[in-house]
Amino acid sequence: MLACSALLLAACSRPEPPKKERPPEPQASTPGRHTELRDAIQAPQDKARAVEGAVDEAAKAQREAIEAAGG
Repeated sequence: MLACSALLLAACSRPEPPKKERPPEPQASTPGRHTELRDAIQAPQDKARAVEGAVDEAAKAQREAIEAAGG
């Protein structure tokens, strides 16, 4: 039994460290590539920002018209 324990302990040695791998190339640093998803998300947001001023002005005019009508 003691011999088996000694054999098992001897078999359990420290594993070799893995070979150093080079880090993956960053994908975000390549401009102009793979922007379809970002563009699909950004386009409606840009469109909404473009009409935001007109919507705010229309809401202001409507509030003023309601106030002028006595509401």
